[in-house]
Amino acid sequence: MARLTILLVALIAAMATAFAPVPLSRTVSSTALNGQTRVEVKVGEGEPIESALRRFKREVNKSGHLMDLRHKRYFENSQDRKKRKIVQARIRKRLERMQARRLRQRRS
Repeated sequence: MARLTILLVALIAAMATAFAPVPLSRTVSSTALNGQTRVEVKVGEGEPIESALRRFKREVNKSGHLMDLRHKRYFENSQDRKKRKIVQARIRKRLERMQARRLRQRRS
């Protein structure tokens, strides 16, 4: 009977610590699967968590590793990858030309 009581007390103590609330960290961070991309957002004192999450999402989108994960969801052979990269470069160059044209128009 004593062993059963000790076992129940130990079980209840283990469950109490397992479901205890985890203290909030003041840094929101993300690491890519291979550990190369790291995104961190420092949360200021009194800053709402919603704004910190919004900044975190923006930084993750800027880092580009979500797009990489999206492309790695399915197998992509080298020819398809090459075609995708060419299309991405074409779009990137077009956007750069448009931005340069806008800057020239603003200056003149």
